[in-house]
Amino acid sequence: MSEKRNFALRDAFGNEIGIFTGKAPRQAALKAASRGVKDIRLREKGTKKIHVFRGSRKKIKKPENAPAWMPQKIWKPVVKKVAIEKLERI
Repeated sequence: MSEKRNFALRDAFGNEIGIFTGKAPRQAALKAASRGVKDIRLREKGTKKIHVFRGSRKKIKKPENAPAWMPQKIWKPVVKKVAIEKLERI
């Protein structure tokens, strides 16, 4: 089994504003998109890679097998990978 990795969410100025964890960059990007982030730039901790995603979320009906406490409408995140960039320095 692969280990979980940490990804730092970067804003337009290059400041790291949050940390998301996942086995793959897409999993971390889905977590960011579910919080409403549209321009997702994730730097993988310990490397010089920046994974760039475009994200959105849409309101859908809850699944048939959902628990009773879940609201009738839920947010579903959607991401698309745009590029991988290399940093000159961290």
